[in-house]
Amino acid sequence: MVTQSFGTRRPGAAVAAGLAFAAGVFTALAAQQRRYEELRLRVTRAERDGRREVRLAEQQRLQAYLLDKALSDPDLAAVMSTIEEVDPTRRRQYLFANAMYTNVLLAHRVGVVNREELHGHLRVICQSAPFRGYWHATRHHRASLPAGSEEAGVGRMVDALIRDLEEADTDEWWVVGELPPEEDQH
Repeated sequence: MVTQSFGTRRPGAAVAAGLAFAAGVFTALAAQQRRYEELRLRVTRAERDGRREVRLAEQQRLQAYLLDKALSDPDLAAVMSTIEEVDPTRRRQYLFANAMYTNVLLAHRVGVVNREELHGHLRVICQSAPFRGYWHATRHHRASLPAGSEEAGVGRMVDALIRDLEEADTDEWWVVGELPPEEDQH
């Protein structure tokens, strides 16, 4: 009987090949596990953000309901407004100005308008003399906001727009006021 030999068998080569295969499988599994974890975190964030947006929208709906009640009843308007010594008409204007501002702020927070669009909406709102009066009368409210908060940043944007509009030497208000650089939110 003749035995053919096609080379020497090296048990070490088979073991090395098996170890290399196993290492490749483990590397692939680790990469897959990392990807799975990244996706899980993204889904968790999206769910959390979605719940936040729903809560913000619900809060805005409630605020609109309360505002409607206050605008239709001067006695309730006096409770909702913290601005003293204004006549009932001015108080209703200020409450409405607040509603316009909070509406565009919410639209930005939930992603309906981007930063550039927010700036454009605020530029339009700042054309209104009653809005500018409201903004001036409520400056102490904004002073209590944390400096790094999103709302404080938007407040600074409105301050700059009003200042730019007051200093502008053009009637073309729609070109006044540069979009400020994006602030780092804390």
